[in-house]
Amino acid sequence: MASSQATAGVREIWLIRHGETAWSLSGQHTGRTDIALTDHGREQARALVPVLAEQTFDAVLCSPMSRALETCQLAGLGDRMTITADLHEWDYGIYEGRTTADIQKTDPDWSVWRSPIPQGEDLARVQQRVQSVIEALLAMRGRIALFSHAHFLRALGGCWASGAAELGEHLYLETASVSVLGFDHDARAIRRWNAVGARRG
Repeated sequence: MASSQATAGVREIWLIRHGETAWSLSGQHTGRTDIALTDHGREQARALVPVLAEQTFDAVLCSPMSRALETCQLAGLGDRMTITADLHEWDYGIYEGRTTADIQKTDPDWSVWRSPIPQGEDLARVQQRVQSVIEALLAMRGRIALFSHAHFLRALGGCWASGAAELGEHLYLETASVSVLGFDHDARAIRRWNAVGARRG
């Protein structure tokens, strides 16, 4: 990657996972189900206000799912957001609404990162979508805020750093966390990962 991309193009991409939902709390896979934030999730989103207010964002992109939209709004950036369809969570197909532990009762080796996802998106399809998002981001300028979902953002972090979405299996994300992608000289780098707003001072 040419250094001019880092200096004249996009500088930083701030990844913000939506706040807590009932299904994130229970560990149920939440893809196309449009579930709202819990009251605690709304508190988490509001706690992002002072963190994000310290930054100047050149663009704010948001998943179309209500949990991401509400997080963006409560975090203080709703008036600037552009809804971006490709930022939706993985489509978990037949596994929607189920926990990994429940799925592994009948398929002990199952992993969202390595297994087929009937009627949904497997890792290869998610990686294609992530790469498309990265290409769009690299064509932008400045600092970008991106509100999305855990598995998608983990895959995005993996692709940004290594070109491989499967690295995301090792990049844990809490609800309402903030991560920052950027550059170290000419190389793409993860500059911050899984910081949790005011709750970490």
